[in-house]
Amino acid sequence: MLNVAIVVGFNSDLEAQSIRASLEYFGAKVITHWIGRPKEFIDILSGKGLYNDINYVVFCFHGEEEKFVMEELGEDIYEQDEPRGYFGSAEIYKYAKLHNTHIVNSGCTLGERKLAESFLRSGAKSYIGSIDYVDGNAALMFTIRLFYGVINQKKTLEEAFQEASLIDEETRTFRFYK
Repeated sequence: MLNVAIVVGFNSDLEAQSIRASLEYFGAKVITHWIGRPKEFIDILSGKGLYNDINYVVFCFHGEEEKFVMEELGEDIYEQDEPRGYFGSAEIYKYAKLHNTHIVNSGCTLGERKLAESFLRSGAKSYIGSIDYVDGNAALMFTIRLFYGVINQKKTLEEAFQEASLIDEETRTFRFYK
């Protein structure tokens, strides 16, 4: 059985629910993590907030200029030393320890090489993300098609990636790094 963690950022709940329902229908075990503050995101990135048997981490976040969009909290809400602002490659490099997992990122511009390399240096087996401002529906379809290939068709991740990226011009913006 495939074990998948879906990590949900600001205003990405419908996408995450759609992915979860599809993956569970395909037979995967799915755990959803709702991110409301930077500390929770760091717990996931560090691996502390994940079960040990997770094979895939799917990030359902908005992305902007190669950074994860984090909702801004009121200044009195942040904990002492909790980071503020968006998370880019420097923050991923600092906090991530996602050993032996495959990362799938549906957010805009979160497939750029520098960000991917930060995840790979953290121990991730592979990283998939879009290098452009991908249409949200296309990102959803790409992710579902990717996992359909892996789970139902028993394809390798690379084979499933190739097929999922052929849906349309939007899905061609996704890149695979390992």
